[in-house]
Amino acid sequence: MNTGSNESGEAIAAADGSEAGRAEAGDGQGLGSRAPEFVKARRALHLSWQVGVFVIGLAVVVAGIIMLPLPGPGWVVIFGGMAIWATEFVWAQLALRWTKRKVTEAAQRALDPKVRRRNIVLTVIGLVIISVLVGVYVWKFGFEMPWKIKDQ
Repeated sequence: MNTGSNESGEAIAAADGSEAGRAEAGDGQGLGSRAPEFVKARRALHLSWQVGVFVIGLAVVVAGIIMLPLPGPGWVVIFGGMAIWATEFVWAQLALRWTKRKVTEAAQRALDPKVRRRNIVLTVIGLVIISVLVGVYVWKFGFEMPWKIKDQ
């Protein structure tokens, strides 16, 4: 069981002695379990703690997956479930760090003036196309929706 380290940049050793990863600079928290010390001290209690964290994280991730096609903040809930898993599992911590890094990079690219200008132009073109299509529909059929048209 990997208990991690609080030292930034220090290699983290897993229970089998292999290197599990490195703590990121400025993170303040190493990789591994964030369970309370009295839980980590007892193997059976720690295992049941990990099972509980996994089940709760799985329930949240499944709820997020269900919300993807339905109304609701699907991706936010999925990342919340990943954050729950990251309190206990190194693989989830690494996946969450990778995701945060990619989202930050995408946000920085989106704020680039050339990219912003391109995105604004594409949005305006899309809105013009949608407006034309809605105008043609209203001109041809009026304001009555197709499911309310009476049989003739």
